[in-house]
Amino acid sequence: MFCLGEIPETLAPPGSMDDNRHMTPMHPWRPWIMWGTGAAFFYFAFFQRTATSVMVPELMRDFGVTAAALGNLSAFYFWSYTAMQLPTGIMADRWGPRRLLACAAAISGIGTLMFANADSVAMAAMGRLLVGASVGFAFVCTLKIATDWFPAHRMGLLSGLLMMAGMLGGVSGQGPLAIAVQSYGWRTSMSAGAGLALVLALAAWFIVREHHKSDQASTERTGSGSALASLRRALGRRQTWLIAGFGFFLLPPMFAFGALWGVPYLSQVHGFERTEAAFAASLILLGWGICAPFVGWLSDRLRRRKLPMIIAASLNAVCMASLFYIPDPSKFAIHVILLANGVATAGMVGCFVMAREHNATEDAGSAMAFVNMAVIGCGAFFQPITGWLLDKGWRGEMADGARIYSEAAYLGAFWIIPASCTVAALLAMMTHETYAKAQVD
Repeated sequence: MFCLGEIPETLAPPGSMDDNRHMTPMHPWRPWIMWGTGAAFFYFAFFQRTATSVMVPELMRDFGVTAAALGNLSAFYFWSYTAMQLPTGIMADRWGPRRLLACAAAISGIGTLMFANADSVAMAAMGRLLVGASVGFAFVCTLKIATDWFPAHRMGLLSGLLMMAGMLGGVSGQGPLAIAVQSYGWRTSMSAGAGLALVLALAAWFIVREHHKSDQASTERTGSGSALASLRRALGRRQTWLIAGFGFFLLPPMFAFGALWGVPYLSQVHGFERTEAAFAASLILLGWGICAPFVGWLSDRLRRRKLPMIIAASLNAVCMASLFYIPDPSKFAIHVILLANGVATAGMVGCFVMAREHNATEDAGSAMAFVNMAVIGCGAFFQPITGWLLDKGWRGEMADGARIYSEAAYLGAFWIIPASCTVAALLAMMTHETYAKAQVD
């Protein structure tokens, strides 16, 4: 299952854009090491994506903000991440992943350090903005490495493994980070994260290499309109929009609930301790990450992309509706529901692979970046809108400088989560199956 398949036998040295005169032999495991470096940066991206969920009381207290304001602060990550996706796709197609990953990881470290030392909401927001913009390169560039160095029939598996790496980062940004925040404070904990980002920058620079065929193709496409033409072709396909819409509406359970409001909800409504609530919320990521490689492999083997997407959205809607509207669920039932939601979400593997298969090779980076932009746009939209709805239901209760919300307030905000997943299921039904083959119009 994990065989390398068709791997190029030669590799260009760092920064080389020349012909085969400079090619040197490559170890057969080198593509996996390069892919793993990108996956490690995606791990860090997901760590940042969920980190604020375990700092809600501290951030409200230190910056004196409401739920809506905190939602906006957290969403700065998603807004800048979303804004960078189309440029990322174009740059990945044109320049390759090595320089992009190294520079992006360094900038994410600077942004994390800025957030950790912020003495105002504005400075904290700027830090989150830098982090979001920079880690936005992780997913697309790692998929670009997979596209360049692995055979096409491994894309489902590699996409699933990449999502597993993200899951591990998201889990690290919840339970383990909650323990670190309680022991050392949120500022020290985030400063340590900045150090990790700088290590990843060095690793990307010295480990990742560009594919010589990709370099030659990029050199040939020197016209200023080539990148925009690639983007226009990707956006001109109806299937690209349907797949992107599916990604946008699928993930409020992960981004609005799991990555921000789930921990305070479980603590204030169901009596969880904060670390217990963080580990419970991370079950969404755990189920998603563990099952994503298997679903990707199964999708490759059965040559089906559409069915896993329909199942993912439908079960997400059922799980979240059950969590919110079953009266007085036990803690065990809550854990089972959240884990089942994550397992179902693994079906989203198909959306990135389907975007690749509905677009030509030269448009792959732009298409996958647009879909990823929609996926992250989900967090940018649903985190602050959920916070705004929470504030609408607030009855004035405070504890240690942070707002406390009633169960009715949470339910008045959370109805949009299963509703959004239902829309995702409908969009998945409208997509065209690719049968694991290119379906370019």
